[in-house]
Amino acid sequence: MKYLRYTLFLFSSVVFSQELTLEKANHLATLPVKCLQQEYPNKLSQLLIDSSEIQSPKSLHPAFYGCFDWHSSVHGHWSLVYLLNHYPNLDKKKEIIDKLKINLSKENIQVEVAYLSKAHEKSFERTYGWVWLLKLQLELETSNEPFAKELAQNLKPLSDLVIERYIEFLPKLLYPIRVGTHSNTAFGLTFAWDYAVYSKNIPFQKSIKENAVRLFQNDENCPFNWEPSGTDFLSPCMEEIGIMKRVLPEKEFLNWLRKFAPSLFDKKFSWEVAKVSDRTDGHLVHLDGLNFSRAWNLYFLINQYPKQFSHLKPLADTHLNFSLPSVVDGNYEGEHWLASFALRAYEVRK
Repeated sequence: MKYLRYTLFLFSSVVFSQELTLEKANHLATLPVKCLQQEYPNKLSQLLIDSSEIQSPKSLHPAFYGCFDWHSSVHGHWSLVYLLNHYPNLDKKKEIIDKLKINLSKENIQVEVAYLSKAHEKSFERTYGWVWLLKLQLELETSNEPFAKELAQNLKPLSDLVIERYIEFLPKLLYPIRVGTHSNTAFGLTFAWDYAVYSKNIPFQKSIKENAVRLFQNDENCPFNWEPSGTDFLSPCMEEIGIMKRVLPEKEFLNWLRKFAPSLFDKKFSWEVAKVSDRTDGHLVHLDGLNFSRAWNLYFLINQYPKQFSHLKPLADTHLNFSLPSVVDGNYEGEHWLASFALRAYEVRK
């Protein structure tokens, strides 16, 4: 077993170290395909009002019951749609599309809408699951694949409900949540903003921008040396940069960034990768996700402002490549979600 894992590590380091080729895409696709309709193990995030609500994961969430938890299932679906959009000759394409059609049927989404419409579930998956759902919606709507149009229409009522929830919730959030886990406010706005812009939803854009600026505009000197906390899978500093880069014009953003993260302008800036002591521990393995989060935000910054930040490219590559072997190390604790994080980093990398 030890030899097998070492071999996998070496294979993964070579396979994933450069560009995302069709071969690598096929390999990454195997992970969400494997768990998309795997009901157990499963971690429900459910508030029970009475015993009638005790049901199986698949009964409660017929669209998003696989991949251990609701949000991981959602971004597992995104991963597959993304790969189909960019690699039309993907292996097992028919199998993948068939599974997507089953899970994202109109009837299944109606059950999901009903669940999220419960008065006592208004905070369900807020905002981590919400933001990935809008990422999936955007991927379906921008797809040229024939299957995607129907699935985008099926998913839209759930996405519309989530948008309503955002607009209702954001003004009530008096203080941002800066943790490196699910409830991180900055990350919870990023893909939501992307979808708001694409869909030309002006009220949604207005809500995100006003509240992001209100929550983050006065932040200074983000403590990079405080990262990572023990179970982070998002970079609090970099995710905040990610949303402010989206909502602020160039001059305003760069002025803000000089106060928030002056060290990023230093050509010698370095940042040690996050290390995982036990990848069979579902919380400790989060730190691989942190490396991907740092990478995609660094790439995002470099792409927009290469003159100021091209020196950060080797650092972003180091973070990406360090955790790529763990995506395929055979541990379900990481496999059920890390492929999505790796793909997000590849999506932004140029």
